[in-house]
Amino acid sequence: MIDALQDFASSLPDFMQWFGVMLISAIPFVDSYFGSVVGVLIGLPPAVAIGVAVIGNVISMLGFVFAAHGVRSKVVAGRAAAAGAGAGGAAGSLDDSSSPRREKVRRAFDKYGVAGVSLLGPFILPSQFTSAAMVSFGANRNAVIAWQIVSIVIWGVVFGVAASLGVAWVR
Repeated sequence: MIDALQDFASSLPDFMQWFGVMLISAIPFVDSYFGSVVGVLIGLPPAVAIGVAVIGNVISMLGFVFAAHGVRSKVVAGRAAAAGAGAGGAAGSLDDSSSPRREKVRRAFDKYGVAGVSLLGPFILPSQFTSAAMVSFGANRNAVIAWQIVSIVIWGVVFGVAASLGVAWVR
């Protein structure tokens, strides 16, 4: 997979390769960590590779967060209206039918909170999915965004620096 992403980004004209890294970093499971590695491997300066990988990942994550927040807001409003009209029941949980991965994120969220899931989330799922899941669980949207940005920057820097050191060591 990394080879295909690297081929894509390096096939672009030199002045557009940064944009290719930004695009691939917006893909879930690639995120800032693999995006920064691809950027370094195709020859971008590490600061540029890391920076555009972070930007691409953040833009993608924001799309997922705002979409999840919009869906959650409509569902909660609909349930509140139904409860107010005598349809019975409270708003309740939005995660009545869950996949095993969603349950894993939920358990981590209950145990570690927004900060913990954001920082450790890449071990479970991509930042886009964990951020959307946390918002759907009812976490504060702005807190999720802030902690996800911190996490995206940290993971992008760690992997980008490691790739830079590895490239320098091989040369």
